[in-house]
Amino acid sequence: MRDYVEIGIGREARRTYNLSDIAIIPSRRTRSSQDVDTTWHIDAYTFDIPVMAHPTDALASPEFCIEMGRQGGLAVINAEGLWGRHEDLDAALGRVIAAAEEGTPLDAISTTATAVLQELHSAPVNDELLAGRIKEVRDSGATVAVRVSPQRAREFAPKVIAAGAELLIIQGTMISAEHVTSGGEPLNLKEFIGSLDVPVIAGGVADYTTALHLMRTGAAGVIVGGGTNTNAFALGIETQMATAIADVAAARREYLDETGGRYVHIIADGEIETSGDVAKAIACGADAVVLGEVLSQSEEAAGRGYYWPSVAAHPRFPRGFVAESPGLLLDGENRPSLETVLNGPSREPYGYQNIVGGLRRAMAKCGYTDLKSFQKVGLSVS
Repeated sequence: MRDYVEIGIGREARRTYNLSDIAIIPSRRTRSSQDVDTTWHIDAYTFDIPVMAHPTDALASPEFCIEMGRQGGLAVINAEGLWGRHEDLDAALGRVIAAAEEGTPLDAISTTATAVLQELHSAPVNDELLAGRIKEVRDSGATVAVRVSPQRAREFAPKVIAAGAELLIIQGTMISAEHVTSGGEPLNLKEFIGSLDVPVIAGGVADYTTALHLMRTGAAGVIVGGGTNTNAFALGIETQMATAIADVAAARREYLDETGGRYVHIIADGEIETSGDVAKAIACGADAVVLGEVLSQSEEAAGRGYYWPSVAAHPRFPRGFVAESPGLLLDGENRPSLETVLNGPSREPYGYQNIVGGLRRAMAKCGYTDLKSFQKVGLSVS
């Protein structure tokens, strides 16, 4: 039963839960973590770990994307980021990092680095440059996923697919099945996705109804949440991830019955910083998770220990900022490899490293050996 509370005369609100509000309950059976399978299958693609990287230039250099594939996960390139705008990608990233380091902490968050990001993103996208960098990742053998915004999906999707994108991510902090713009043609995702030759993952969503609408468009996966952003402050909109994932999982069950067996994957994106958060997200019903800040501590990450979400560069209304990775608070300037962050071994005790190892142990402690069955684990609310 849904829990509604009265917040004033004639006005009710639903009580919802963050991942930090819940805990996983072990069962009577335990297993060895060596027997746990973390394989994630979506459409025709198989990944050793259920991890997708946030589509930000703070993570995605060609080297990061290639190493992410080697570690068994999925890196995502932002088609509207710096890859196609600047020939010297390292120099462009260096300007952002320098701005964050030179200002006071408040300046770096509020104005300095954000202004540099906005300036860098004002350069036009060079289609050939973007295609060349996508091809570099494709030639390495890594699965190529590329993100486009709903607003520019029509413009960029054909270009990135022609360049070699194997998975298309249509992602905003909030999304619907139909994007309507004044004076322009609405983007009907059902028609658009049906016209493409590659599987599509779309999001983010925060509720049952929107998720069900997105599933009916033919998307292979639906992203729950909007990642790390300032929407709660700037828009008054916030997603409580434990409830949102569970609601979208309920929509998936209805869609599964409605279609006679078509399964849509749920990818959680928000409130996930540690291996414990990953385990909770999957326990609530997710098939995979999006990681951002925690991956930015790795040696291969393009931001050199700094992180910003893709929405931080919006030209008129940024909803993110440049900040140091929380994983570096424990280890200072000693940046671990991406292999250590994802697959260990780790020296720190809080789950910022060996994230998949932490997930394996959580599953094993509760007696589960695969991701799908782990979605049935018991949960408690604190």
